[in-house]
Amino acid sequence: MQDLISIFVKSIFVENMVFAYFLGMCSFLAVSKSVKTATGLGIAVIFVLVVTLPVNYILYEYVLKAGALAWLDPSYASLDLSFLSFIIFIAVVASITQLVEMVVEKFTPGLYSSLGIFLPLIAVNCAILGGSLFMQERGYETLAQATTYALGSGIGWALAIISLAAIREKLKYSNVPKPLRGLGITFIMVGLMGLAFMSFMGIKL
Repeated sequence: MQDLISIFVKSIFVENMVFAYFLGMCSFLAVSKSVKTATGLGIAVIFVLVVTLPVNYILYEYVLKAGALAWLDPSYASLDLSFLSFIIFIAVVASITQLVEMVVEKFTPGLYSSLGIFLPLIAVNCAILGGSLFMQERGYETLAQATTYALGSGIGWALAIISLAAIREKLKYSNVPKPLRGLGITFIMVGLMGLAFMSFMGIKL
C-alpha cells in the first residue's frame, strides 16, 4: 500500500508529465485558455491514461516482453516481441481515444466543440504514450502499480493545465506589456510553474 501511495504522489508532483518531462505541451498550451475547457481535456486525459496504461501493461507482461509467451507454450519462452511495443501501445491509445471522442461528442457537444481538434489529438499526446513507455522502463511489478501510476500521471497533467488556465484567465485583466500578450506571457508563466514544481524533486518517497 505504501508503494502505491509513493507512486501516486511522485507521479503527480515529483515526476509531473508537463513540468518534469515536458510531455503533452502542444495541447497543454493550446487548450489552457479557459478553466472549463482545460478541465474537460484534463478529465479526458486521465480517463485515457487510466484505461490504456493497464491494458498496455497486460499486453507487455503477457505478450510482448522476453519470455512472456511461456504461459502459452514452453516452446515460446525464447520469443521476445518487445520491439513491437511502440506500435502496439500507439494502437491501444488510438482506439481508446476514438472511444472517448465519440462519448464526448454524444453527451457533451459543447465541450466537444470547445476542444476542437485537440480531443482526437489525445491519440498523439506524448504524455499518453510517455506513460506507457515509462511503465515499461520502470518495470512495475503489478497491475495495481501500473494503474496507480496512470491515475497519478493523469491527475498531474490535469492539475498542470487547469492551473495554467486559471492563471491565463486572470491575466486577461492584468496590465501585460503588449509584446508579451498571448503566448509570450504564457511561456513565462509555464517556466515559473516549472521552477515551482522542481521544488518537489527534493521530496524522497
